[in-house]
Amino acid sequence: MKKVLIALTAITVVLSLITVYAFQDPAPEPQETMIWYQVTVIESVVPGGVGRSRMICQNEKGQMEETKLENFFSMAGINFGNIRENDQQITNKISELTNQEWNLYNVTSGVYSGNGNNNNGIFITRYLFNKTATTE
Repeated sequence: MKKVLIALTAITVVLSLITVYAFQDPAPEPQETMIWYQVTVIESVVPGGVGRSRMICQNEKGQMEETKLENFFSMAGINFGNIRENDQQITNKISELTNQEWNLYNVTSGVYSGNGNNNNGIFITRYLFNKTATTE
């Protein structure tokens, strides 16, 4: 009789535990959100260093970082050294971001050539990066 009572108590405890755990809410699933990082490159074609060339970065928190770039033209004409230096800085930034697990999502470029009476102009390129962030 004592063994039956112990067995019934054990069964009751096991069934109680199963009932308690069976009706609990499962742990919430982590949420995934897409975050974005934008790099805008503005390269001036105004000769003699008069124009302003910049790489402007805006991270996922809206913080801005500005890097000075060289103009495409010097007083003597097109400056391939400046172009090479700009390309290296841009490539370094892209490498830095991809090493931080950002994915290059889109590249958009455009040209502003001023009007027919001046030699003002810029090349603008926007690099848009994204990555998935998990929040709990």
